[in-house]
Amino acid sequence: MGLTPITLGFVPLLDSAVLIAAQEQGFAETEGLKFSLVRETSWANIRDRVAVGHFDGAHMLAPMPLSANLGLTPLDVPLVAPMALGLGGNAVTLSLPLWRAMEAQGAGSGVDARQSGLALAKVIADRRKSGLPPLRFGVVHPESGHNYELRYWLAASGVDTMADIEIIVVPPSFLPDALGAGRVDGYCVGEPFNSVAVARGLGRIVTTKSSIWRSSPEKVLGVRREWAERFPEQMAAVIRAITRAARWCGDPANHDTLAEILAREDRLGVAAPILTRALSGRLDLGGNQTFEVSDFFIPFERAANFPWISHALWFYAQMVRWGQVAHSADNVARVTSTYRPDIYRAALAGQGIPVPAANAKVEGALTEPTALGAMAGTLILGPDGFFDGTQFDPDAIDSYIAAQASGVAA
Repeated sequence: MGLTPITLGFVPLLDSAVLIAAQEQGFAETEGLKFSLVRETSWANIRDRVAVGHFDGAHMLAPMPLSANLGLTPLDVPLVAPMALGLGGNAVTLSLPLWRAMEAQGAGSGVDARQSGLALAKVIADRRKSGLPPLRFGVVHPESGHNYELRYWLAASGVDTMADIEIIVVPPSFLPDALGAGRVDGYCVGEPFNSVAVARGLGRIVTTKSSIWRSSPEKVLGVRREWAERFPEQMAAVIRAITRAARWCGDPANHDTLAEILAREDRLGVAAPILTRALSGRLDLGGNQTFEVSDFFIPFERAANFPWISHALWFYAQMVRWGQVAHSADNVARVTSTYRPDIYRAALAGQGIPVPAANAKVEGALTEPTALGAMAGTLILGPDGFFDGTQFDPDAIDSYIAAQASGVAA
């Protein structure tokens, strides 16, 4: 019996590694699948090609299936996220002149979100007082973790992100060039396009996703709901293949091999030493300052592939906060039915891989690594704190959204 063909789209970013490794290292074949991976430049193309059936699934921004089901996309095709593709992996990179202005306002070495956020807020306030134009920041899509974490970080640091800055959309691989040309003053993007800017002498990494919100979600596997329901055995096999690939990617012994694979022109097309920085967490922030971020990108550990409904609801709360969608019980129901831990659990049943027993958790409640009972063993979760000390209880989403609207909570 031959292998079942599966076509998956990806954008050339570090966290596409789990799909690429599933193909390259034979994990897909072990599950009876033949992966065909198609590289795309923009997230809109990824979303639309999944919706029209060009792709069976794709490496997708974590909020993107939510936006599709909330009516924010051109094509009315329900999507689901049956698994996540890792935690972290993003950073904020700013131009060198902006970084120097932040240094004058107290920004220090490292990637501490609070310290860098306060310094940037002072620069922005000074520019406003001086009548200078607002700074312009790039993100990869309006409904992206990049947009929400950038806004969250700046708002919690005292910046009015609707009035004091401008945010524009630029495809990930174009952002270093946009920074070099002065089209943007900074951006939030996944690796390797922060390290690419540093390597070209164009920018400085000032904070990371894992500093803004530790153990936070970034990409998911996005598929049409109809496809997942029509082909449950294929869906389960895809999840198992990618999960095993994620575990392989998370092993430091495999990082050099993985970097060489990802460096190929048909994959990310970025030099392996630059990719190794993010895989190892030893980031060059700029100016030859290397800084260790132990949890920069987590492809497998800490239940990194589990589609937590609390993650989906936090993204939804940000969509409401920034005026993209109205808050309603119906919309909450759409969101909670988009991330599918039930599909993930069913796929991994009997595989000896620990899976959370709960569908949601209080985000930001774990201040240190914590062992929790799980199906098929024990899991270590966290720390998962937000840099400003807040928490998100998915059972109290109404009060969280109200607090955001009032400015009481970030």
